[in-house]
Parts: sequence; C-alpha cells; structure tokens
Amino acid sequence: MGEGGAVIEVTLPWPPSKLSPNARVHWRELAKQKKAFREACYWLSHPLKGMAPDGPLNLELEFYPPNRRTRDRDNLLASMKSGLDGFADALGIDDSRFDFIGVRLSKDIGGMVKVRVIPA
Repeated sequence: MGEGGAVIEVTLPWPPSKLSPNARVHWRELAKQKKAFREACYWLSHPLKGMAPDGPLNLELEFYPPNRRTRDRDNLLASMKSGLDGFADALGIDDSRFDFIGVRLSKDIGGMVKVRVIPA
C-alpha cells in the first residue's frame, strides 16, 4: 500500500439532501441517490488509489455547508455514508478501517466536505 505517515486529503461534494436520515424519500429514489453519490465520490477520490497505508485509519471530516442553516453533526455523518463508501472503494480498502476522530462543521460556506485520512 501507500507510504506510512502521509495524510491523505480529498474534497468531496456536499451530500444530497435526500440522503439525510430526516428526509422521507421513496426507497427507489433513495437507492438512486446513494448510487450516484457513491460514484461521484469514487471518481473524485480515484487518483488516491493505493495511497492508504496498512492498518487502521483516523478519519476527519470537515463540512462546509452550502448555506448558513444549522445542521446536526450526526445527520451530516450519516448523509456521507454512501460517499465514504465510494471514497473507500477508490482507495481500495474496506471502510471498516476508518476510525472517526473528528466531524467538524465549518463557519465558512462552500457546499463541500473535506476528508482527511491520518494513519493511526
């Protein structure tokens, strides 16, 4: 695999609102949204293939919301599930290796999520 001490960072898109645990979406539409988001995150992360070091990985997520509405960190993390699956697919690893050490909500607007992987 990749080098031992390098931090891996990628910027992923803001998750679609239909992926929020609070959204009431028909299962077929939800599956479509999950698949599309997973694929988008996979292709954005694909250049990082093979860069993940062996062993457990600490994961930090920093959310830059598209607007100033208040958000719940637990829901943000849940909304990113399919995107993080695509990210793990691109790295060529199982997402069970991720240990979430930080979920931050930035005061800056941007409509994106910065993901940092730090070797444990």
